[in-house]
Amino acid sequence: MKNPGRWWLESASALHYVTTFLFLGTFSTLLLFLLLFTSFWPISVLYFAWLCLDWDTPKQGGRCSTWKRNWTIWKYLRDYFPIKLVKTAELPPDRNYVMGAHPHGIMGIGIFCNFCTESNAFSQQFPGLRSLLSTLAGVFCLPIYREYLMTSGVISVDRQNLHQILSQNPCGQLVVIIVGGAQEALYSGPGQHCLSLLNRKGFVRLALRHGASLVPIYSFGENDIFNVKMFPADSWQYRCQMTFKKLVGLAPCIFFGQSIFSGTSWGLMPFRRPITTVVGRPIDVPQILHPTEEDVDHYHTLYLKALDRLFEEHKESCGVPADAHLTFL
Repeated sequence: MKNPGRWWLESASALHYVTTFLFLGTFSTLLLFLLLFTSFWPISVLYFAWLCLDWDTPKQGGRCSTWKRNWTIWKYLRDYFPIKLVKTAELPPDRNYVMGAHPHGIMGIGIFCNFCTESNAFSQQFPGLRSLLSTLAGVFCLPIYREYLMTSGVISVDRQNLHQILSQNPCGQLVVIIVGGAQEALYSGPGQHCLSLLNRKGFVRLALRHGASLVPIYSFGENDIFNVKMFPADSWQYRCQMTFKKLVGLAPCIFFGQSIFSGTSWGLMPFRRPITTVVGRPIDVPQILHPTEEDVDHYHTLYLKALDRLFEEHKESCGVPADAHLTFL
């Protein structure tokens, strides 16, 4: 049993993550706009001027802060679930890596905690590597929130940005891509292991162009921390979700967790269920500046097999039933 003080600190850290993920971008945008009509208008003007000057930074490698990655709050977030990072093979720092992270889940908490913070001692487990988590370019249009993300080591998934990072730094770069994206969030209910991956090959082409090793990652338990309402593919609700995703880039999901005060009441707090992120063995990839479709398909197939093998080898030790298997969509 945890003492009440630590329990509340862990709950506060999870609440911080959820509210930041859901509301910081919208809240800061509205706040800066409203300040324009008050005596504090110079704050908004100065920030928007800075925003214009700094607009391309997320597409140029970002602006990571080691100080922020070492915040104590991340250790409380880790212990809330808890979150673990399991290393299955050495990743030598004499090359670059493109990591495919699965599943997306609702908020990608396991991936963020393990690769954007030092809560599980990433730099000690993988010495000499710099991890960067890529996400939708659109979120970097939101004031304040963009600064929060960049200082954590989050960058734009813009193709040219990733090419620049891997080409300017010949070794020691680890680019994490949540391949399934917003589409995969629609299948993120408890006990679900559906990955939107069959037609997503851009990350393989990226690795081939730079000779970066491909590394599969699976976060067991990521889909179990929220209950999600899933709609049939032929329903009007699903069609609305897909239309919204095409327009905005984000899939609106109906989800709920527990209340901050009780595990039996509904709320936006994630359930306290363990998340184990397992980092697989690297797949060596040759450098092919202009890979053919056959080249991409070959290494994409190797990646799918490696990911499936990773899941099968570790599922039971991570609390997944023996009869559960990955489904590629």
